[in-house]
Amino acid sequence: MRKNYLFRRIAITLSAVMVLSLAGCSGANTKDNAAAGKNTETSSSNKGEEKGTQTEDGPFAAYPETVTYTLGRQTIQNPKLPDGDTYENNAYTRFVKERLNAVASDAFEANGEDYDRQVSLAIASEDLPDIMKIGSKDILNELVENDMVADLTEAYNTYGSDYLKEIYESYDGRCLSTATYDGKIMALPGTNVDSAPNEVWIRQDWVDKLGLKVDEDGNGMITIDELKNIARAFMEKDPGGSKNPVGISLAYWLSANDYGGSTYCATGIANAFGAYPKLWFKNTDGSVYYGSNTEENKKTLGLLADWFKEGILDPQFGTRTWDDITALLSNGQTGITFGVWHIPDWLLNNVRAMDKKAAFTSYVVEGENGKANVFHNNASSGYIVVRKGYKHPELAIKIANLFYDELANTKTLEKDYPEVAKYQADGVDGSTRPFNVEINKYTSLLDDYADIKKGVDGKIAIEDARTLESRNVIQSVKRYLKNPAAEDVTDWSKYHSRMKGIALIDKLTKEGSFNWVEPVFWGTTETMKSSWANLQKLEEETFIKIVTGSAPLDDFDKYVKDWNNQGGSQIITEIEANIK
Repeated sequence: MRKNYLFRRIAITLSAVMVLSLAGCSGANTKDNAAAGKNTETSSSNKGEEKGTQTEDGPFAAYPETVTYTLGRQTIQNPKLPDGDTYENNAYTRFVKERLNAVASDAFEANGEDYDRQVSLAIASEDLPDIMKIGSKDILNELVENDMVADLTEAYNTYGSDYLKEIYESYDGRCLSTATYDGKIMALPGTNVDSAPNEVWIRQDWVDKLGLKVDEDGNGMITIDELKNIARAFMEKDPGGSKNPVGISLAYWLSANDYGGSTYCATGIANAFGAYPKLWFKNTDGSVYYGSNTEENKKTLGLLADWFKEGILDPQFGTRTWDDITALLSNGQTGITFGVWHIPDWLLNNVRAMDKKAAFTSYVVEGENGKANVFHNNASSGYIVVRKGYKHPELAIKIANLFYDELANTKTLEKDYPEVAKYQADGVDGSTRPFNVEINKYTSLLDDYADIKKGVDGKIAIEDARTLESRNVIQSVKRYLKNPAAEDVTDWSKYHSRMKGIALIDKLTKEGSFNWVEPVFWGTTETMKSSWANLQKLEEETFIKIVTGSAPLDDFDKYVKDWNNQGGSQIITEIEANIK
C-alpha cells in the first residue's frame, strides 16, 4: 500500500497548494491576517478545577510526572516573539508546562509550503511527530487510510471539557464530522466561523460631501443599481480630488470560495444574483454542479461587461494587481471596495493614513429576493492529529481545553497568567501556541461584538468584558468616538471593523436578512490533482475576456462545454461518489 508513497504524498500536497492558490482570493492574493473573535462565554467546564487543585484524571489535570511530546510546528515569518523566546520555549509552552506538566520538543518548524513539504516527508518516512497540524482534509484522509493517526474518540469523550464540546456542537455537526470516520474522531479540527457577507465598503465622507442618498430604508443593503449610481457619482464628481477617478476596481480572479479571502472580489455581486462561483452544490435530484458554471453567474458576468463598457468598472480590469487596487484606494481614486468585515484593520487603515477625513460605511448588495444571499464557509480549517501509538493521545485534548476554553474564557488572565496576557497585549502571533489553529464557537464573532457594544454604550464596565481583546477594542472605540479627528489609525480601524463591519453582520442576523446556502464539497478529487490548474486557467481567462468585451457573453456556454470536456465532468462524478 505504501509503495511510492513519498511521491504520491508530495503530489497531493503540491496539488492542494496549487488548488488553493488558483481558487481565488483565498490564496496568495489575500492579505487577511485578522482572525475572527475568540470565545467569550464563561466556561462551564472548569468549575471546581481551580489552579493548583486539579485531579489527576480531569480535563485540566496535570500529569504526576513530566510528559514530553514532539510537535510539527507551523510557523510564520514574524511572530513578534520577545527576545529570548522561541517557538519551542515561550509563554504558551511554559503555560502548558505549568498547567499540565507537559514539555514540547519541535520535530520540525516551517512556514507556508515548506511546512506542507515537511509534513509530506514525515508521512513518507512514517516518522510522524507525536502531535502535528495538517492543513487539509485530503492529508487527513491519507493518514487515516494508512492507519497512521490515533483514534481520539475516547480521549475526546473523556477529557474534552464541556465548553470544548459546546464549541463543536455549535456548528451542528458541520465541523467535527469532517474529522470523523466510521464514527471515530481521528483529529481535532480547527474551526472556521462564517464571516459573511462580502461587504461593500463606501467612502462615507464622499457620500456626505456629494449629498448622496444611500440605504434610505436603513436595512443595511443596497441594490445593484444603487451601487452603480454611487460609483458613477464618485467618477463624475471626483470627491477625492485625484483627477483620475476610477469607479469600481475588481481583482482579475473575480470571486472567492471563502469570505475571508473575498477582498477586491465581486463575490457580493455574484451572490446578489444567486451565483456562488468556485463552490460545489447539489441539485434537488442529488447531482452536483459547479457554482461558476451557472446561468446566475453568466448573468453576473453580463452585468460586469456592461459596467466595463460604461466605464463604471475599472478600464484596467484584468491587469490590476493587488497593490494597484490598494493604491487606487489610498490615493483617493476610488471610494468603493469589497471585502470581509475586518479589512479596516489591515487594508482600509492605509486610506485613513493618507486622508484624515476618510470614513467608510459597509453594506451588502441586496439580492433580487430582498435578502443577503450568502454561503457557509468550510466549517473546519486545519486539523490536529496524534501519532498512532503515542502514549498520551489525551494530551492533545487537554491542550485544546487550556487554550480554547480556559484562556478564552478567563476574566483574570492578567492576574493569573501575566506572561500570557502580555503576549496577547503585544500582539504576539497565535502560531506560537502549540496548535496553530483556531477553535471558536460558531457564534463567537457576534458574542464578542455583543460585549464590545455593551462596553461602548456604557452598559457594562470595560473590565467586565469577557476577553482581553474585547476590552482593548472597547477602549479603542471609545477613544475614537471621543475624538474622531485624532491621529490614531488603530482606534479608527477598530471602530470601523467592529462598529461598522461586524455591526452589519449583527443587524442582518437579528433581522433575518441572510439567505444561507451550503456547499457540499471542499476537498480534492483524483482528477483535480491533474486537471484543476488548467480548468481554473480556462475559467479565469474566459471570464476576463467576457467582462472586457474581447469575447461575447455567449462564449460562456462554450466555456462550460470545454470545462466539462477537459475534466470537469469527471470531477463532478468523483465528487458525487465522495459525498454519497
